[in-house]
Amino acid sequence: MKLLHFDHIVLTTSHLEECIHFYRDILDMKVVEEKGRYSLLFGSCKINIHRRPGEFQPAAAYPVSGSIDLCLITDTPMEQVLVELKAKSAPLVTGIVDRHGARGPMKSLYLRDPDGNLIEIARYVKQDSAPFPFAANDEELADE
Repeated sequence: MKLLHFDHIVLTTSHLEECIHFYRDILDMKVVEEKGRYSLLFGSCKINIHRRPGEFQPAAAYPVSGSIDLCLITDTPMEQVLVELKAKSAPLVTGIVDRHGARGPMKSLYLRDPDGNLIEIARYVKQDSAPFPFAANDEELADE
């Protein structure tokens, strides 16, 4: 078996309206509602929103709001991201810091969503590689 990448994750929230406001208005994600179910879309990724633990089965054994630590990749310069988030009064935890991601060194900043989830926004230092974080094959990773 060869796994390639995530398709979606599930976020459990205790504060639906605040959650939607944060991801839509602060992080610029698209909100989709279908039959009372909400999802967040950005790039080629999706976050499903559940309003109570185990809302749809099967589900994680112990879903708890505020337990996600999520890293989102941007190709926007981090200084610009920081200015934009400050202008939106985003709940920042840090300024720009050095980190190491799946594909190498990156600059990151952290903030919290209304449920207390830790959201990292990061930009890889080496921008000459493809911005999409998943290689089509192992040889592409070996070249970097």
